[in-house]
Amino acid sequence: MSPHDRIHFGAAYYHEYYRPGEHPSQEGLDRDLDLMAAAGFSVIRVGESVWSTWEPEDGRFELDWLQPVLDGAHARGIDVILGTPTYAVPMWLARRYPEVNAETATGRPLGWGARQEIDYTHPVFRYYAERVLRKIVGRYADHPAVVGYQVDNEPGLYLFHNRGVFQRFVDELRQQYGTVEALNEAWGLVYWSHRLSTWADLWTPDNNAQPQYDLAWRRFQARLTTEMIGWQADAVRELARADQWVTTCIAYSRPAIDDVELGAVLDVTAGNPYYGMQDALAHPGGATPAQGWMTQGTAAIFQIADRMYSSRGAEYLVTETNAASIGGSSTSFPAYPGQWRQSAWAFVARGARQVEYWHWHTLHYGTETYWGGVLPHSGRPGRPYREIAALGNELARVGAQVAGSLPDHDVALLYTVDDDFALAGQPPLQTPSAQPDPTSYQRMVAAFYQGAFDAGAQVRLVRADLFAQDPAAAAAEHPVLVVVAHYVASDDDLAWLRAYAAAGGHLVVGPRTGYADTEARARTDVQPGGLAQAAGASYDELSNLSVPVRVVDGDEPALGLSGGAEAVAWAEYLVPDEGTAVLARYDHPHLSAWAAVTTREHGSGRVTVVGTVPGRELGKRLFSWLVPAPVSGWRDLPESVTVHTQTHPDGRRVHVVHNWSWDAVDITVPAPLTVLAAARGEQPADPPPSSDPDGAQLSAGQTVRLGSWDVLVAAAR
Repeated sequence: MSPHDRIHFGAAYYHEYYRPGEHPSQEGLDRDLDLMAAAGFSVIRVGESVWSTWEPEDGRFELDWLQPVLDGAHARGIDVILGTPTYAVPMWLARRYPEVNAETATGRPLGWGARQEIDYTHPVFRYYAERVLRKIVGRYADHPAVVGYQVDNEPGLYLFHNRGVFQRFVDELRQQYGTVEALNEAWGLVYWSHRLSTWADLWTPDNNAQPQYDLAWRRFQARLTTEMIGWQADAVRELARADQWVTTCIAYSRPAIDDVELGAVLDVTAGNPYYGMQDALAHPGGATPAQGWMTQGTAAIFQIADRMYSSRGAEYLVTETNAASIGGSSTSFPAYPGQWRQSAWAFVARGARQVEYWHWHTLHYGTETYWGGVLPHSGRPGRPYREIAALGNELARVGAQVAGSLPDHDVALLYTVDDDFALAGQPPLQTPSAQPDPTSYQRMVAAFYQGAFDAGAQVRLVRADLFAQDPAAAAAEHPVLVVVAHYVASDDDLAWLRAYAAAGGHLVVGPRTGYADTEARARTDVQPGGLAQAAGASYDELSNLSVPVRVVDGDEPALGLSGGAEAVAWAEYLVPDEGTAVLARYDHPHLSAWAAVTTREHGSGRVTVVGTVPGRELGKRLFSWLVPAPVSGWRDLPESVTVHTQTHPDGRRVHVVHNWSWDAVDITVPAPLTVLAAARGEQPADPPPSSDPDGAQLSAGQTVRLGSWDVLVAAAR
């Protein structure tokens, strides 16, 4: 299975989870696989959760039970991703080697009964994990159904405080800094009498309040996760066929991952984007959506998709997403008709080359009893199966015409894990209860992403490797670059940003950018650090905002702000230099003395400073000014409609058009297009129609009706 030749479609399949006697094993397997084939499935994922089934006792392996599943899948043309079970250790190992239990506080074992409770740096775990991995891969590497491997599962759930982990951390610091004097200087340990006289003086992280320590600890923990996935991937590659690939499924909210580092040890990125269904997908919707293990809001689906793409800067696989309602026994919000199709095409529009559901059949026991599968507890195909089957067959028909396309973008938005780590330790924003919000970085990035999304601009998330590019080449590729909360910025980063703008790029500087160096030490120069002179604006004071503050047009009414434009959560007191244009001011008895948004030419380009977290209206107006003509070419769309485009290797532009509402709407086609996947028109049927006018020709200026929760996919002629 190449990630590039088509759009792969399927689900995780756990035949071993059926209750004994529930149905005859072979009969049930054949029924499942026949239903999958009828639903257009081309891939299933198996085996990753059941180490104690693969190895019921130490050294006694039972490996043949999966053979009928692989044989049956292969007979129906369904590929298989084989998982390694290392994230869920068997209880015989936990009983015999309790020292492998993770400690989330020094000297306090986490305990057992869930998953991922192991310190995966421990040599005992590594020995047994690699042994079972090699047994499984060695047994099935030559099976023609197996096209790739998923090692482990959603790694990085805990920050380990085990003694061996902490001692390794001390050793790495000693290697990095050389002397305790150098560490004292780098971390500012003169503060509160934390100076070290010997490496043995370093305290454990449990009660640590020093931000430099915290940032180093988070970076270290992410490296441990990458190392664990890396050695598993290398072990698999020793046994795998040359045409097989290796990945792991990433849950992007995990605290101990750096997805760029993690992606570098994989052959392809894979992620698990769960999302709120039903009214959570309404656009324009309400407040700025949330990013977490489950996203909320339409823009959030596209943002997590863009992050998966950015992990390697390449196409990616969706290894888990909602088959039905996800979230436990007290959370049940199954999709409205059409929403499975909408979300799948959203992922595909932003570079997904596989959409795989968690999971095939809803489990009858265990923690995830009410995490819905494609089939319900009864096992009878119902509405989710019918809609997912229609989607699977649609992707089978047209996926090859989309695969390999590069998602387009109007705006580049910098995203760094380092800044997320640093601002989790020193959050600038507050929760509703006025406590520090460790998700501050996510909130700020999401607000700017939302503004672009609302303005119809497409976003490319770019990572720290951007700073290795030539600034002029980057300015040509990314005419608008948004840098929000790049808090732990190096001097070289800031020099690069100045050079980018001087070379013709439009640099947009968001809150907290440039404030600290790579050790999270506040800079001594005027803020925004390293950029104030180029921006022609600076600040020393800043304020949290307990309630949103209205913003109005400044000296230049370029943004055309309405009464609904607001600054949210944060305000930097921007002082413009002479010749710097003020685009927006705070409308407030105190804050009106300062600018909220400024802009100034710099070299051949421009620097715009946004000193606040933009509310929805301000964000939309800002990005409408930044990108007056989105690359998609669509104009005057109903507010519930979004368009995302990608460019195929043959030069064709593929358009994915969504209607995120209950109301049918009419849209005007901007250019001649060939329909790949037709809109359903009026209210989607159950099941959707099987004979769509795919291949129809649309003319420029033609009107097309999108039904509720509808999608149109078309390619330029």
